[in-house]
Amino acid sequence: MSFLSDHLRHKRDCNFKRAERRERISSLGPEYHAALSGKDLDTINKPIAELVSGIQSNAISPFSVLRTYGKAAVRAHLKTNCLTEVLISAAEDSLKNSKDINLQGPLAGIPISLKDTIIVGGFDTTVGYSSFVGNKAANPQDGPMVRLLKDAGAIPYVKTNLPISLLSYESTNDVWGRCTNPYNKAYSPGGSTGGESALLACGGRIGIGSDVAGSVRVPAHFSGCYSLRCATGRWPKAGILTSMPGQEGVPSVYSPMARTLDDLSYFTRAVIGMKPWKYDHSVHPLAWRDGMMEEFADQERRLRVGVLRTDRVVDPSPACKRALETVEEALRREGHEIVEMEDAPDMFEALRMGALLLNADGGWWFNSYRRFGEWLDTGASLLSFGKWPSIVRYLSYLWVKYIRRDNLWAELVKQTRPISAAENWGEVKKREAYRAEWFEYWNRKQFDVLISPPNALPAIPHDASKDTFSNCGYCFLFNLLDYTAGIIPVTHVDSALDKLPSTFNHRKLNGIATRAYKYYDADRMHGLPVGVQVIGRRLEEEKVLAVMKRVENALGEDKYKLFDPELLNNVVD
Repeated sequence: MSFLSDHLRHKRDCNFKRAERRERISSLGPEYHAALSGKDLDTINKPIAELVSGIQSNAISPFSVLRTYGKAAVRAHLKTNCLTEVLISAAEDSLKNSKDINLQGPLAGIPISLKDTIIVGGFDTTVGYSSFVGNKAANPQDGPMVRLLKDAGAIPYVKTNLPISLLSYESTNDVWGRCTNPYNKAYSPGGSTGGESALLACGGRIGIGSDVAGSVRVPAHFSGCYSLRCATGRWPKAGILTSMPGQEGVPSVYSPMARTLDDLSYFTRAVIGMKPWKYDHSVHPLAWRDGMMEEFADQERRLRVGVLRTDRVVDPSPACKRALETVEEALRREGHEIVEMEDAPDMFEALRMGALLLNADGGWWFNSYRRFGEWLDTGASLLSFGKWPSIVRYLSYLWVKYIRRDNLWAELVKQTRPISAAENWGEVKKREAYRAEWFEYWNRKQFDVLISPPNALPAIPHDASKDTFSNCGYCFLFNLLDYTAGIIPVTHVDSALDKLPSTFNHRKLNGIATRAYKYYDADRMHGLPVGVQVIGRRLEEEKVLAVMKRVENALGEDKYKLFDPELLNNVVD
């Protein structure tokens, strides 16, 4: 096939999917295009347990709940371009056929949004690739994850935007377009689960994304919602498509996201209570542990909290530092013990090793699905540097190391390449040794949990991934270690409080930090959300959620103020 015909097919399929999305939205009944009413806002703000109980007892109509969230999704999409597949009409049909949805389940009648990678029968799963348009024919039935959700009573109603590489802080592709931040359209909502975070922040309920280097945590931090990166084997992942099949050096996990912390906890417990190991062979048969949650929720228990102030690669910006210190002070007031972590294992080694393992194919797989001329986000495109001739890569390494005199950036340049199976095995061996080092460190320090920034920066401007791509250590570390980690939004960037000091000189930073700090501007970022990460060890989802709740309670009046969904009524098509 010629390059020209390939590109023409690409354009045709992109135009087809956007037209299909417009038609699905415009064909919805007038109730979905009306302003959010007081009743709608009450539904959005009602605790999830009350909604479920009301639907189970027939006191609340599941159709009414679906229409509220469908209406919010349509308006959130007008504001942020967060939606891909619109499933609302199919969701109404499912409710009419009570055999499809279990309205006595733990998620009875709750609308759920899904990252576009998750297979819903009868709909495309494009992952943003034009070459995947039309693949619904290969997936006529729901995948195992969606079957579990429907058995629990949840109603899939929309799928959400993402980058094709699944390796970006932005959620943009040629098929669906660019997703924007709910607080400032010039900024990213995060990636790769940015469509989810934009929708949930605006007024969605619960959703599911994937995380291989922070992809449910960075979006929650950028957009102002909640997420939990589960350890491998705790949350189902069967029934998805990916642009990186077979990548196991740093395993991707599917994980929950929500607008509120109470919803996140309820949702996580409900899914694990459904015994997901009966739907997905990769899930551990590990039931929900009320005892662990109660132990760490106990107000009499004083916690030993490690504070990871910097990953020693890119120090946190003033806004992210202030958010961390706000949480630290709140915990101190409650009598918890704060432990410094200057002696933590080398975190740049985690970044180096993780980058090599994650990109062991040199970006071959995610590029293989692209058609001629198909856009690739600028951050992920750097990974394609590994396809360049070895002499070019080596000269680039020498220039950065000996001319720029930047050892950290030079090491990442050196590692951006495909590797052999033998070298991959060697890096996995190092990974396991590194995990053991952290295991011993945690035991020696006797931490209950850690807190850290999710990223050195708040949300980044569009197309800034080319310079901020390697600024991922605060989240990526815990993917490599396979630790459970959650995000709570804490504050917003304040142009008066969060300016860089007058003595700040980005030229004195290493290359990774210099490139990242090009985009930090407290004036332009004013009002953007800023979160904090709470980290436990492997398979400690109950503990992390309990501590997240204690952190939020400790913040008291300083607790994060969510985006007001009534503002969606100001959005004009």
